Amino acid sequence: MLKFKHLLAVLLILSTSVAIAQKGKIRGTIIEDSNGEPMIGANVVVNKVSPDNQEIIEGALIGAVTDLDGQFTVPVEAGTYNVKVSFVTFQALTIEGVVIKDGEVNNLGQIRLKEEKSELQEVVVTAKAIRTTEAALMTVKKKAPGMMDGISSAKFKLIGDATAVEAVKRVTGVSIEGGKYVYVRGLGDRYTKTTLNGMDVPGLDPDRNSLQMDIFPTSLIDNMIVRKSFTADLPADFTGGIVNVETKDFPDEKIMDVSFGIGFNPSMHFNSDYLTYEGGSTDFLGFDDGTRALPQGARATQVPGPFTGNTEEASEFIRSFNPNLAAQNQTSLMDYSLGFSIGDQLQLGKSEDDDKPKLGYIFSLSYKNNTRFYDDVSYGEYQKYKDPERTEMRYATTQDGQLGENNVLIGALGGLALKSKYTKLRLTAMRLQNGESRAGQFNIQNDGEAVGQSGYVAESDNLEYTQSALNNILLNGTHILKNTGWDIDWRVSPTFSTLEDPDIRKTAFSAVNTDNPRFAAGEAGNPSRIWRSLNEFNINSKIDITKKYSFNDADAKFKFGGSHTYKNRDYEILFFDVQFFESQSWPNPSQEVVLNEENLFPSETNGIYYQSGNNNPNPNAYSSNVNNTAFYVSNEMTPIRNFKTVLGLRVENYVQRHTGRDQAHASGSSNGRNLVNEKVLDSFDFFPTANLIYSLTDDQNLRASYSKTIARPSFKELSFAQILDPITNRIFNGSLFTYADWDGNLTETRIDNIDLRWELFQREGQMFSVSAFYKYFDNPIELVRIPAQQTSTEFQARNVGNGRLLGVELEARKKLDFISPALRNFNISGNLTMVESRIDMTDQEFNARKEYEKTGENISDVRQMAGQAPYVINGGLSYNNPVLGLNAGMFYNVKGPTLAIVGTGLYGDVYDESFHNLSFSINKTFGKDDKTSIDFKVSNILNDKRESFYQSFQADKEVFTSLNPGTAFSVGVNYKF
Repeated sequence: MLKFKHLLAVLLILSTSVAIAQKGKIRGTIIEDSNGEPMIGANVVVNKVSPDNQEIIEGALIGAVTDLDGQFTVPVEAGTYNVKVSFVTFQALTIEGVVIKDGEVNNLGQIRLKEEKSELQEVVVTAKAIRTTEAALMTVKKKAPGMMDGISSAKFKLIGDATAVEAVKRVTGVSIEGGKYVYVRGLGDRYTKTTLNGMDVPGLDPDRNSLQMDIFPTSLIDNMIVRKSFTADLPADFTGGIVNVETKDFPDEKIMDVSFGIGFNPSMHFNSDYLTYEGGSTDFLGFDDGTRALPQGARATQVPGPFTGNTEEASEFIRSFNPNLAAQNQTSLMDYSLGFSIGDQLQLGKSEDDDKPKLGYIFSLSYKNNTRFYDDVSYGEYQKYKDPERTEMRYATTQDGQLGENNVLIGALGGLALKSKYTKLRLTAMRLQNGESRAGQFNIQNDGEAVGQSGYVAESDNLEYTQSALNNILLNGTHILKNTGWDIDWRVSPTFSTLEDPDIRKTAFSAVNTDNPRFAAGEAGNPSRIWRSLNEFNINSKIDITKKYSFNDADAKFKFGGSHTYKNRDYEILFFDVQFFESQSWPNPSQEVVLNEENLFPSETNGIYYQSGNNNPNPNAYSSNVNNTAFYVSNEMTPIRNFKTVLGLRVENYVQRHTGRDQAHASGSSNGRNLVNEKVLDSFDFFPTANLIYSLTDDQNLRASYSKTIARPSFKELSFAQILDPITNRIFNGSLFTYADWDGNLTETRIDNIDLRWELFQREGQMFSVSAFYKYFDNPIELVRIPAQQTSTEFQARNVGNGRLLGVELEARKKLDFISPALRNFNISGNLTMVESRIDMTDQEFNARKEYEKTGENISDVRQMAGQAPYVINGGLSYNNPVLGLNAGMFYNVKGPTLAIVGTGLYGDVYDESFHNLSFSINKTFGKDDKTSIDFKVSNILNDKRESFYQSFQADKEVFTSLNPGTAFSVGVNYKF
């Protein structure tokens, strides 16, 4: 943190001193109208004119020549200027009335040059007109080799969204999960991928493909692109879509923003029933200060106890654990956030010398503190009756209670970039720190008549803390080989990440309302504590080489390159539970008194001591690594007029190794399995791709594409790990465990993709499109309830039968001025995706389902695909008035009921219920030059619940998980210096 303070101080001094010394500047970006690409070497000439533009005060001056990004900077004295832009064989453009003030930058934005035609004269526009377009991104989309959508920095500035997650919800075809993750076309995380600056960057949840999007302020983002079809230069492990966040390297104008926000949820904040517990002094910074550290000596296989050491050692060891096992009531506070961003570009050398290198810098620091309190939480485990006449389900275990959460997220992003006319070098660093504290109290009911259940009533207090940290660096070089048509882009990005769950505590009294309250291993369990730790290192590198050439009098590109990704993860779980040396006696059965002195060994009452549940070697520890080497070649050309082909082939060699063992081996059995850096995945795959684009008109395309992609299991899925969720008591098992209906061999999912699309582009970002898509999944991976585990609730990732889906997608963005000119500032956008998916069941799944078939039920050997929503609806109505500095919008999103967990035999399927998310936002700028903005947002206006249910033939839905996020209100203030 100290280094960031030093860097911030230097940047503040630099920006202040440079601002004092500099003249004003005219900046802009020249792009080619036909394809949206930057124009290198375009000439910019300026004339100083009178304020009314009636006479030239100063003659023509050669202002600048554009660099490899098509950008230019012209330093000038304060005044009014006409700017002429020209390039050989292109139509010249003059921009009149460009006003410059001392020390300030007038950014003209994207200036489009059209190819020259003999009948056309030089075009003249005003500075105001040139600045209002967001046409470049739309042109890129129209000319893109694959199907894509996106949103640009120009749009961010127009609509006033503060973070990437707020802005990306305006992109058609995407939905936001959990307020921070982006999914495309209703496919879940396994089939959606997020990249940062074109590189694979793991998020704070290392088992997700998606990077959380609420950490990026829009002031630092150049654009966000959603690719819906695969091309050979992209990683092959996505199917629904890939979302790339591109950060700025050379800000168009000086950035210095400070923001502050507060949020209020009536059902959660200022609530005196809020549950928490005493943590460490640094919890507010997102990490533990050592309060929850593992006690000394706890790693030993035989920890000190009545039978493994002397009395003094045993007594000392039990007292080394934090004695707090109870959740506490406290009044909850509101959400709040802080943010700071700074950025600019500096001319190195004499400011008049445009050939000198430029230095760009960006820096952002953000802090978010969110509090959630769910006062009506439900978790349920339900079973089917064996009797075919009984269609209702019966409960095995239900938990009802309250849950409090406090989440702290600190994000820092900084970057430096050095650019000459044909070369650019960029260094970007990101640090994320996240800490979440959870405390819950639950009433547990267990039905002894259910299969595998003992029958009990219990009350449980649960205390948890999770801290994660991510450090990412990007080093990127771009080189244009002058007058050759060759471009080279290379990138190296290492990431160091950690995730720790220190001292998870669960304390559940059984039979609390009887004469014999107790802890019982066969009922709610003895008090337990868990320490989990994950350390992961990733390094991703790639190079892309492009040769631009002409074919059939049209632009063409030949592109090839390669990449290598290395990942290594070390994971460990340590488990300890309470044992009793004496008979239990709990006259006051409260979690607050369990570890009181009078109950600890060698006391004659209870005689509590801790027992290690960790063998040596530890079956819940593993080390895994991946090497993925890829090469690709692609060619984009127009063989006949208006018909473009983009053909490519990607090759990936993927090897995953694992070191770990099962419980049997750890216990000394010769029948156990032990892997030592053994290959668990080894594949060499070809991924062909073909994209065909026929331009019906300049603004209409017909697209068709075919590609092969892949989805691979995560480290934890391909392991022997058993990961317990202490609150729900649900267990995730690694797929290497074998069962009667599972051989332990989890493989990749290979997918064939076919896409068709018609798209129409109109002025000011308006568009319509109709798409159809088909996907075939070979060995899809889904989360399955393990039928053999009937005394506990356990799940496993497995390959299920082959799957397929057929979908249609309608997208529209339209201004409402076609109804009336009075509605010119209103825009409506919408996206409807409808999908029919099916899985051909394996014989094991089909037979298990048939075993519990009900009278009148006819079980088919096909079902819905897990993780695929049958429909997704996104809609929005927005109002944008740049003159008033007012932007407002109402947005709606819903996904259809989605199969989340595959149930078999005794257990029904679990479906995620539709969550109807309606939100409203309004942003208003104030003051001189609109430097102050205030935004107000309301989320979950319909007060919908997030729920998952067990479903079975002619049975009422039964709760699997139920949480009510409530309706939230937030206000934010942003000031630009």
